[in-house]
Amino acid sequence: MTTKIGQDLIAWYKKNKRDLPWRNTNDPYLIWVSEIILQQTRIDQGLSYYLRFVVRFPSIEDLANASENEVLKYWQGLGYYSRARNMHASAKQISELYKGKFPDNYDQIKSLKGVGPYTAAAIASIAFNLPHAVIDGNVNRVISRLYGIEIAVNTNNGQKLVDEKLNTIFVRNDPANFNQAIMELGAMICKPSSPECNKCVLNVNCVAFQQNRVNDFPVKIKLKSPELLYLFYFILKYQNNSQQFVYLNKRGENAIWKNLYDFPGLQFNSKKEMNEVVTEFKQKYFPNNFTQNPEKITGPIKHQLTHKSILAFFIELKIDKLSVNNFDDKLIAVTVEELQKYPVSKLIENYIKANL
Repeated sequence: MTTKIGQDLIAWYKKNKRDLPWRNTNDPYLIWVSEIILQQTRIDQGLSYYLRFVVRFPSIEDLANASENEVLKYWQGLGYYSRARNMHASAKQISELYKGKFPDNYDQIKSLKGVGPYTAAAIASIAFNLPHAVIDGNVNRVISRLYGIEIAVNTNNGQKLVDEKLNTIFVRNDPANFNQAIMELGAMICKPSSPECNKCVLNVNCVAFQQNRVNDFPVKIKLKSPELLYLFYFILKYQNNSQQFVYLNKRGENAIWKNLYDFPGLQFNSKKEMNEVVTEFKQKYFPNNFTQNPEKITGPIKHQLTHKSILAFFIELKIDKLSVNNFDDKLIAVTVEELQKYPVSKLIENYIKANL
């Protein structure tokens, strides 16, 4: 019976799968790029990024030889920028350790920076037909509903049970199609809300469907609420001849949005009065008595990250050349037209598009 479930799933997939570019290749580099982009990203959003990325970086060597700034710029808007930095580092790792050839066994693939068990299993199975089953959010949902798993899937015991049940239906002699089939079922049929159970090839075997409890699965332990963070950005504008300049700040190694660019500013874990923030910023960046008041304040703008809820404010200040000399060594002066060359977070990108 369990073997039949896997075979039925593969048959359904071959008949109903979406035509996606990474499904028409067994090139491990292209499969790797697609898997990394589609982590935390819907296919309808990630597809255009994938196509643009592989045109600019068609090979491991092209990616390895690029600057981090350029890689981040091509990633801009996808979020979770550590994915791009890790891919860049891994491309260099592959170039150095494997002479530019993508490793062809699970352990070596998993040793690449930013590649965990799921991504390693996906690449190993799809590119090299190695028998490693994938577990992602879609698979957790399908298996927990199929078997009525009452243990929270975001616990060690829950993951262990999902893995055990998954391997009872895993088709070891066709791992590429099986893995893609179960992920496709989770994405297209066994969806988090409004699943299309009547169309599901596995509904006869599905405990959740048979017991009319589909919405009870997967069971999850509720995670703590995201931390609230207040960001105050200062858009420092000055005119030089006919050109308008603004100042950018490059974020540090330990900051959120590591190595991306934004405007200079301050951040707090609790609410602050605007006049307090402006005074503190002036004291930090302007050693002389700087009395210019903000021209415009935009915000609060809400921006959600996985572990942080952000309220952002953008404060525009006009400054003069004398003020500029105070912090030329700390910040980067760019024309408004040049802003598009720098990799920034979605929050900053949206502000620039709307206001500069």
